[in-house]
Amino acid sequence: MRKHGFLFVLVLFLSAVSAFNVGCSDKKPPKEDSVAVADSVAADSLSPEDSVIAEQPMPKAADELFDDFFFNFAANRKLQRERIDFPLKEYNDGKLARVIQKNQWRMDHFFMRQDYYTLIFDSRKQAELVKDTSVSHVVVEKISLRRKMVRQYVFDRINGQFRMTAINSHPMYKNNNSSFLQFYQRFAADTAFQIKSMASEVTFTSPNPDNDFENQTGVIMPEQWPSFKPALIPSGEIYNIIYGQTYKESNYKLFVIRGIANGLEIDFTFRRFGKHWKLIKFTT
Repeated sequence: MRKHGFLFVLVLFLSAVSAFNVGCSDKKPPKEDSVAVADSVAADSLSPEDSVIAEQPMPKAADELFDDFFFNFAANRKLQRERIDFPLKEYNDGKLARVIQKNQWRMDHFFMRQDYYTLIFDSRKQAELVKDTSVSHVVVEKISLRRKMVRQYVFDRINGQFRMTAINSHPMYKNNNSSFLQFYQRFAADTAFQIKSMASEVTFTSPNPDNDFENQTGVIMPEQWPSFKPALIPSGEIYNIIYGQTYKESNYKLFVIRGIANGLEIDFTFRRFGKHWKLIKFTT
């Protein structure tokens, strides 16, 4: 399966890296950003690829899709500062906790330091919002499963440009996905609980080892899970992006693990039976 969010900017990124590799011997050292000393990642710790991204202006077309904008926002320190409405208000459980000035901001790479990010949907129809160019209000959630806290970064499209307008933090039990998140916290860390949390039959789709151009579909029993389960089941800290979708006390959750520039996509489909969530389907 191919993801569709970051394709435009990834082409730009790969082109920039190629240009860097070809011409780096003739380039003068880039000027250090005047605000770099305030960032959590020092300029001299950036990889050559990150340095190239930081020097590239973001194409205007990247503001059409939030994913394209956010890839740039999370990689480019200059753009990140330009696209935050300072002084930035940060709320803790609905109450104003502090006001962040521009010189206090620390560069946040979000999930760009890993090879994937995660998404949660109530239906497959909600997943189509990722491609909706009319979306103008987006919330990026950084979910700490260990601390049971959710930190929300609020973005609004203003005059055609996405901007971060606020930060909200709250306990995980107050999140709209609280029931599922509490379940997933244990599911991600406990193989025995994973087996216990499977339907009697689980449908799976995976690449066909005998044909690179086809997938295979089958059914496994819970006891077969250790032999079939994907290598990556994120734990500790995960992300979610709310593209305007409204969550409810749904008995269905689609948990997506989407790779960054590597073609990875893993989908887990969970259904709640009574008080218990069960895995009913997965696709790798």
